[in-house]
Amino acid sequence: MGGGDATNWDEDSYRRTILQERELQSQTVFRTAFAPSQNPNPDILVVASSDGSIAPYSISSCISTQPMRINKGRHQQSLADFSVAEPLCLLRAHNGPAYDVKFYGDGEDSLLLSCGDDGRIQGWRWKEILDSEVLVPMQVNHLNPVLNLVNPQHKGPWGALSPIPENNAIAIDTQGGCIFSAAGDACAYCWDVETSKVKMVFRGHSDYLHCVVARKSSNQIITGSEDGTARIWDCRSGKCIQVINPENDPKLKKASSWVSCIAIDTSENWLILAVGAEPFLTRFNINGIVLSQIQCAPQSAFSASLHPSGVTAVGGYGGLVDVIAEFGSHLCTFRCRGI
Repeated sequence: MGGGDATNWDEDSYRRTILQERELQSQTVFRTAFAPSQNPNPDILVVASSDGSIAPYSISSCISTQPMRINKGRHQQSLADFSVAEPLCLLRAHNGPAYDVKFYGDGEDSLLLSCGDDGRIQGWRWKEILDSEVLVPMQVNHLNPVLNLVNPQHKGPWGALSPIPENNAIAIDTQGGCIFSAAGDACAYCWDVETSKVKMVFRGHSDYLHCVVARKSSNQIITGSEDGTARIWDCRSGKCIQVINPENDPKLKKASSWVSCIAIDTSENWLILAVGAEPFLTRFNINGIVLSQIQCAPQSAFSASLHPSGVTAVGGYGGLVDVIAEFGSHLCTFRCRGI
């Protein structure tokens, strides 16, 4: 048997390479959001990651620097096959993973909001982020948030306080001046943006919440939970008006035991984007009929964000983001740069 020449072996370099690969594999994109713009096509995509950072990326730059397609199926590609994109900046947003990111308002006057494992909802002025002098790759932006909300703690026996529950998702109602949060204590909260106080608590789920969306036209929110149900709530009374249990519907095949992701299109008709353990983005209507299925880059997808133009961003395992055009072609795929 022949052996390799170890004369120039660099042990330190080998260790760094292994550690970097492990970091890439452990990073997860939990949510993405398209930045508001006058351009009908999406320009900037903001990413919330498991390292606690939120970071904006230029979609056009990612497309222009996209390497030639590797000649193998997308399901066979490893993380090393995808290029690392440089963010416009990095915001250290949370102690622990950042689970969601949303925009409150339109244009440059909007707030960029994020929520995370530390139970906080924080907001920054989007214009200040765009105008910041530290908009350079790999530099953490230390802009102070203009909004800082913390989930309430619950009193137990002898007055003991519970841990602060995490925030797994947020939804926006700019007309009502509200932020809705899906929390780890099985409750959804309605926050008043002006007063920074909780206006209403939605109780009824038996396990922690994964997602929340707002139906502005009907003054309702929809929550999805680890208990396997989705619930529709009336925001005027705070009461649950409908429980949807996919496992009890014979029309739905291979129903999940938990509801991980709910999305509504711009017309606010029902549209569920099922993402999870498979590298596919599957569109269902409310009756469980498959509308389309597209293979995506993340081997396990955690979020899907819709742009009015029809572009979809899918984020997930390995820090991967896949930007998919309306008819299923892949505009670009990149790995996010972590802190």
